Amino acid sequence: MDLRKQQILEAIIDSFIKNALPVGSKYIRESYDFGVSPATIRNEMAALEAEGYIAQPHTSAGRVPTNRAYRMLVDQMQIQNQLMNRVKRDMETVRKQYYLKKTKEKLFDIVAILAGVTNNISFATLPDKDRVFYIGISNLLKKPEFIMEPEKASQVIEILENDLYGILSDLELTDEGTIYIGEENILPEFQSCSLLAIPYQLNGFRGIIGVLGSTRMDYPYNLAAIRTAIQLLSD
Repeated sequence: MDLRKQQILEAIIDSFIKNALPVGSKYIRESYDFGVSPATIRNEMAALEAEGYIAQPHTSAGRVPTNRAYRMLVDQMQIQNQLMNRVKRDMETVRKQYYLKKTKEKLFDIVAILAGVTNNISFATLPDKDRVFYIGISNLLKKPEFIMEPEKASQVIEILENDLYGILSDLELTDEGTIYIGEENILPEFQSCSLLAIPYQLNGFRGIIGVLGSTRMDYPYNLAAIRTAIQLLSD
C-alpha cells in the first residue's frame, strides 16, 4: 500500500476509534491536511473499499474500517516513548481518582463507626475541596448539658457547618493525638466542648480525624477510639 493511501486509512481508523461514526471524504479533507483534491481522496477511499480495508454501512454514506484494516494497523504499529508517556499520565490521573474515591469511602465508614463508638460527633477532613465530613450531631443534642442550654449546641452546629476545616487547619497536632478541653479551644463557640484529633495518611492523602463532644467525656476511651480508627484506615 502506498503512503498516501495508508495515511488516509489511518485517518479513517483514528476518526472511527474516537467518534464511532462512519467517516466521509469531506470529513477527511477538512480534518486532515493531505494536500490533495477532494476527488483524489474519494478515489483513494474507493480503492481502500475495493481492497477490503473499509466498508460502507447500509445507513450511512461514510465508511468504517474493517477487521483487515485493524490487522494492518496492529501489524505495523510501534509503541513510541511519546505514547508510553501519555499512557503513564493517563494512568496516573485515573489512579489518583480511584484512590481518592476509595479513600473518601473508607473515611466515611470510619467516621460513622467512630461516632457510634464514642457517642459524640466524629469528623475527618476529606482529601479534596478543603471539606470536612462529620456525623453524630444527634449524639451532641442528646447530652443533658446541651439539652439544658440549647444555644450552646446551636453555636457548635453553626461552626461545624461553616468553618470546621479552617479550625482544624490551625491546630497543632501530634501523631499520638491532641486534646483541646473547653476554653483551650480556639473558638468561644467550642468552649463548651472538647476536641480530640489525630493526623492520618491514606493512599498518599493526608488529613485529620477526630471527635468533638462535651467536656464531660471519657477521654481515655475516646482517644483510644481515634487511635484505633487510624489503624483501621490502614487495614
